[in-house]
Amino acid sequence: MTRTRIKYCGLTREEDLAVAVDCGVDAIGFVAYAKSPRFVGPARAAELAALLPAFVTPVLLFVNASRDEVAAYLDRLPGATLQFHGDEAPADCEQYGNPWLKAARMMANGSIAGADCDLTAYAQRHAGARAILLDAHSDGFGGAGKTFDWSLVPAALARPLILSGGLDAANVAEGIRRLAPAAVDVSSGIERSKGIKDADKMRDFAAAVRAADEAWRRG
Repeated sequence: MTRTRIKYCGLTREEDLAVAVDCGVDAIGFVAYAKSPRFVGPARAAELAALLPAFVTPVLLFVNASRDEVAAYLDRLPGATLQFHGDEAPADCEQYGNPWLKAARMMANGSIAGADCDLTAYAQRHAGARAILLDAHSDGFGGAGKTFDWSLVPAALARPLILSGGLDAANVAEGIRRLAPAAVDVSSGIERSKGIKDADKMRDFAAAVRAADEAWRRG
């Protein structure tokens, strides 16, 4: 396997972004969902993204947003990757021309919330996505700190996987060992309160991912 990429999501403060960059993360997620405690508007997202060095990707997280809402962010962050975390159809995700990710909110029976299908069919339906992000189903569309049953994930899918949902420094190595995802995505697992990250937890999480990768290479 290649190294596991890391995305820290739900950042709202410059000091947290600086720690994330120091941890060597690959992507930073900005939540463009007004009902989230981690919400940042277009101007604030652009302010934070302007601090990112080269090769750290800004990701904008939307939940059933209108075209105008997405356009307001893309006016300020035209090169951002888009993450669609609601019930968006593939055409909704593809219309902007930006790279995009699609979240699959895993139900206890292995189906996908809002889709009435299993993960294999869901990945095939969203073939244009750069990756499928696996999250636990929750009423709040992510960031709830809940894991899901990893045994529900088929051994092979049509798209690369990003593992999310209740990850922290204590369990991310097991997720990497079991699923070998292309990337891991964490929000609540590196926080001391919603939207406020904890520097020690951020560093511990990145270290745990790198240790898991090293263990994988050693076999």
